[in-house]
Amino acid sequence: MQEECSLCDDAKLILENSRQKFEYEEVDITAKGNEEWFYKYRYDIPVFHLNGKFLMQHRINETLLHAALKKCEDT
Repeated sequence: MQEECSLCDDAKLILENSRQKFEYEEVDITAKGNEEWFYKYRYDIPVFHLNGKFLMQHRINETLLHAALKKCEDT
C-alpha cells in the first residue's frame, strides 16, 4: 500500500498543468522491481528526472521545470 505524500500530490498538480509539453511516468519506488529506486530515493521523494537525468527533488520548482522543458524544445 502506498502512503500519502503531500509533496507528491502538489507536484502532480503542477505537472498536470504542463502536461501538454511532455509525458511523465510515475514510479512507485515501493513496488517490487524498484528496489534500486527505493534505496536511492526513499528519503527524498518526490524526485524528478528529465530525459533520464536528475532534475530536482522534494518540492517541484516550476521555474526550473519550465526552463528545462524549454531547453529540451530548443535542442
